[in-house]
Amino acid sequence: MATLNVGNLGSLGDYLREQRRTAQLSLRQLADAAGVSNPYLSQIERGLRKPSAEVLQQVAKALRISAETLYVRAGILDEKDLEELETRAVLLADPSINERQKQVLLQIYDSFRKENAAEAAAEAAARAAADPEASDR
Repeated sequence: MATLNVGNLGSLGDYLREQRRTAQLSLRQLADAAGVSNPYLSQIERGLRKPSAEVLQQVAKALRISAETLYVRAGILDEKDLEELETRAVLLADPSINERQKQVLLQIYDSFRKENAAEAAAEAAARAAADPEASDR
């Protein structure tokens, strides 16, 4: 039977298999821990099925890895989104600062991101205005 590798599903399946083997779990053990059927998990690993975000979350929990990493591998989440989520998670998980301080840090982080995005857009617009033919290439 030919595999139906759609998009990143092959790399998702390969990654899941690698993580499962690293965790020293059989396919059946992981399927049981994640609450999915053994054949379904096998099809995901072989790139035949596209799992939902919920299934990926269950599998990630069973493997004790980041669900967001699986979302990126499956094409559900963009790599840049993952970096932002990880940064936020680190700030929120820091036990040495209180909740108010965490919220202030997140507000500062958001303002820097917006400021940098605005600067990048302005620079791109200036480059396009200086060389109008560049946008045609």
